[in-house]
Amino acid sequence: MNRKDKVRVISDFLKKHWIHYIVGVVFLVLTTFVQNLAPRLLGMIIDALRIENVDKEKILIYLGMMIGVAIVAFITRYIWRYFIIGNSRNLECYLRERLFQHFQTLPVQFYHQRKTGDLLAYAINDISAVRMSFGPGLAHIVNAIGVCTVSILAMAQTVSFKLTTLSLLPIPIIIFLMIKIGGLVRKRFRIVQENFAAISDRVQENISGIRVIKSYVQEKEEVLKFDELNEKMRESNIRMIRVSSMLSPMIELCFGVSFMISLIYGSSLVKNNVITLGDFVAFNGYLTMIIKPVTSIGRVINIIQKGMASFRRLGEIFKVRSDITDESSDSSLTAINGDIELKDLTFSYPGSEEAALKNINIKLSKGKTLGIIGKTGSGKTTLVNLLLRLYNVERGKILIDGRDINDYPLKTLREHIGYVPQDNFLFSATVRENIHFFNDMYSDEEIEKSAKLSCIYDNIMDFTQGFDTMVGERGTNLSGGQKQRISIARAIIKNPAILILDDALSAVDTKTEEKIIEHFNSILNGKTGIIIAHRISAIKHADEIIVMDHGEIIERGNHEELLGKKGIYYDIFHEQFREEMRKKVDNEAP
Repeated sequence: MNRKDKVRVISDFLKKHWIHYIVGVVFLVLTTFVQNLAPRLLGMIIDALRIENVDKEKILIYLGMMIGVAIVAFITRYIWRYFIIGNSRNLECYLRERLFQHFQTLPVQFYHQRKTGDLLAYAINDISAVRMSFGPGLAHIVNAIGVCTVSILAMAQTVSFKLTTLSLLPIPIIIFLMIKIGGLVRKRFRIVQENFAAISDRVQENISGIRVIKSYVQEKEEVLKFDELNEKMRESNIRMIRVSSMLSPMIELCFGVSFMISLIYGSSLVKNNVITLGDFVAFNGYLTMIIKPVTSIGRVINIIQKGMASFRRLGEIFKVRSDITDESSDSSLTAINGDIELKDLTFSYPGSEEAALKNINIKLSKGKTLGIIGKTGSGKTTLVNLLLRLYNVERGKILIDGRDINDYPLKTLREHIGYVPQDNFLFSATVRENIHFFNDMYSDEEIEKSAKLSCIYDNIMDFTQGFDTMVGERGTNLSGGQKQRISIARAIIKNPAILILDDALSAVDTKTEEKIIEHFNSILNGKTGIIIAHRISAIKHADEIIVMDHGEIIERGNHEELLGKKGIYYDIFHEQFREEMRKKVDNEAP
């Protein structure tokens, strides 16, 4: 990612908020000028006190001016902090919003290649590091430049140019150290961020799978794995600290040399009446003022280098673009009737040489239902992924109502498809919110109707708070069958033109499955249905059934026709029938 692309990430923010930074910098520079009056006033007070006839009125005026300087510095410091530090918080919020929006546009394949912990590190640590660069980092740099410039000019012009030059001889060494060590900090911080992502991913995975871990008595092994990652994190932090901790002591050592030069040569100038004692005190006051911002530059360099490393990591994410776009779509297409046709469809997942689908041809008219059955990995879910345009069609065509699927805007296409995935994801919200999917346009009557059609209504009524019951993260408070039925209710309430169930009845019992299938006859009245299942009982009433294996359609027809062929479908049917009979006998046994 080139520099121009990186700058573009925050250019929109800076266009709207540049005035805040300008105001902040102006008041920061003003604070610097005001603070630099203090050493000069202190020197004037000391010189005034050395006179035999002390002018008390003049000293009181100087003291009053010093109090005034402190008050003005307080006000200006508050203003610059409000604008610069406050604006950096706005930038942090803006970047998180942009990143989250960007995540929504990325293809499914992107999430298959990235770990959740890594994405969390981008959203939390990296954005925080960038915020520190544009807040405290920027403020410290401007302050250091301002203080050093004003103080050095005051030292050279009002005290002694030669004393100033000699005292600042160590400055080039300081600059060299900052550049050299700063580069090392940036490289090592990047490793720290990567290790943080690995730990985040491990913690999230552990918490999500805690039931499985406990069931298999794997707690000790999980702790060992975490300890290994934690140790890597500690080591990477120590390696970074070893470098970053060197900078401030080295800078302080250089300034120790500066003070030694100032004391030795400055005292000789006072002794020879070249400068006054007040000038000498003022000079050392200026030198002290320089020490603080320059010494803190060690910490600031760390902040800036960390920010640069994080900005580079964020840039890598922002430059990722989805190949699933609306560029060739027809915006006039706002509705779908439900006719589906797949012509000579062949597809391979990115990075895979093996075809997931091979020469698929299907024609499904509006109001008809297609049943799909086959072994795991036979290509059933891949068909759904292509119908939802989660992936682009490579070879062949998918037609919706006679138009190429790419002609439809993504919003139109997906709004008119009700999809129940096989992994049944529920959000950490109420049952009601999971059904209407945070869309308040649906009435309570519509929510209850969809719950009844998916045979989950009675279960919901048994919950302590009914539809307002929290389901827990990823639906952990519910059984697998309950999660499936809530997911079905979520799809039904959309009243879609096309309804797709991807093995969505696998966790429900046979009687509940029969009830849901019976309800589907009314739900799918005039709509197109696609039911993917492992159990023939879920698809036997479909208008057409296809049997898939290794990405190909090997049998097709309705239930009776396929049984008559005595092929794979016939074998699956009798195998499942015998299994049901065995279960029935076992249940009836005393």
